[in-house]
Amino acid sequence: MFKKIAPKRFLFSIFLIAAFIGITLTNLKEADQLFADIQTQISDSLGWLIILLTNGFLVFVIYLTFSKHKTLILGGPDAKPEFSRVNWIAMLFSAGLGVGLLFYGVAEPIMHLSSDIIHKEGASFSDKANLSMNLAYLHWGFHGWAIYGVVGLCFAYFAYNNKLPFRVSSFFSGPLTKNIWGRVSLDVIAIIATIFGIATSLGLGANQINSGLSYMGVIEGSFTNTVGIIILITLMGLVSVVLGLKVGIKILSQINIVLCIIFLSFIFLAGPTSYILDGLVQNLGSYVQKLLSLSTSTQGYSDSSWQNAWTLYYYSWWFAWSPFVGLFIARISYGRSIQEFLIGAVLVPTFIVFVWMGVFGNAAIYQEFIEPASLSTAINNDIAISLFIFLEQFPFSQLIMWLAIVIILTFFVTSSDSGALVTSMLTAAKKENAKDEPPMILRIIWALSLGVISIVLLVGGGIGALQTSVIVTGVPFAILLSFAARSLLKDLNSNKK
Repeated sequence: MFKKIAPKRFLFSIFLIAAFIGITLTNLKEADQLFADIQTQISDSLGWLIILLTNGFLVFVIYLTFSKHKTLILGGPDAKPEFSRVNWIAMLFSAGLGVGLLFYGVAEPIMHLSSDIIHKEGASFSDKANLSMNLAYLHWGFHGWAIYGVVGLCFAYFAYNNKLPFRVSSFFSGPLTKNIWGRVSLDVIAIIATIFGIATSLGLGANQINSGLSYMGVIEGSFTNTVGIIILITLMGLVSVVLGLKVGIKILSQINIVLCIIFLSFIFLAGPTSYILDGLVQNLGSYVQKLLSLSTSTQGYSDSSWQNAWTLYYYSWWFAWSPFVGLFIARISYGRSIQEFLIGAVLVPTFIVFVWMGVFGNAAIYQEFIEPASLSTAINNDIAISLFIFLEQFPFSQLIMWLAIVIILTFFVTSSDSGALVTSMLTAAKKENAKDEPPMILRIIWALSLGVISIVLLVGGGIGALQTSVIVTGVPFAILLSFAARSLLKDLNSNKK
């Protein structure tokens, strides 16, 4: 069983993760300040580079979608997809983004709307609302999914077509990857980014569920209850990842999508439907018109604190999470053409995001319009309960809040089991068939590790430092992935198969 594990990658990752957690928790104040300083320095000095690379990935996706390579099949000309298009979209969406929309779908547009930094003096409510939605679309739309799409395509192409293992080191050739420790180092970076990202999300998600249940009067908002929620998510994720990709993760993703459709439909029909539709049409038109200026803005002639806290934060987070989501998308995309892959991994999720943000964001803006400062004050005081404060204004509010809790829970379980699966693939020994499941022992170890790391960090109060550290990994990863994209294009152009 242990012969199926890549020992250098596995042990090196475990050592670095344990060392990081130990140092962070024993020097919490210093670590918080250090990570905050690093993040600020990176944002101030390299913000232009993050913006440039993010736009570059979107341009690269557009090019590949319509290039001469668009008909190339991932896995070869005889490869057939393992999953239907509906299941495929459900799984990649659930792993890649779902829970973020529940957390920020209401909160982000309202926080932008109430910000004095991004609005011109004397701007009307309509202008503020429209800009707020445009920024939400910018942060959650084409650019982020383009990053996931390119990384996923690198994993899929090099694994399925070039018969290389599912590892970041497979993207490259040259002196660095000819050395075993060079390859291991590249892969360990991806493993650590994945583990820290998922563990942080488990901690933050457990806080949101705890806050929601506390707001509903179901339980007290205690630390013990938060730990209990993490344990529950971890155990559910363990069961799902043990059942495997074609049973546990697939079924859970299907449940996610069905519940989300019910939730979205209720908010649309029970909310200010005409207002939402008017807003959606105006938001999309305005976003398309302003896309170039919005996506290249660096706030170079003004205070960049807002840019650092939002746009650069998001872009760095997308890059940091790209090994996890990209590898998972690759694993479920065998048999797709490059064009189908990129449309399914970039265009379709972006469309879903626009609809979701358009419905929830405009419904929240309507509440703020009817009763100024009511929702924004509550959200700025505690973002974790923003969704529940919003839902309280709807009929059957308690029932809908429970539905939201279930969706949040299932999304976090999906992220947990997907993260454990991906990390297992990154630390497994090379397999003859890239589609084979990683060893069961690895899936169990990483599923449990995610929960343990989240709890330890909550005990020490280190979630904030860890979250910042994940963002800091985004910039070096962005640079690394730009070379990966170049390597992919070079290999595609020389492909004679």
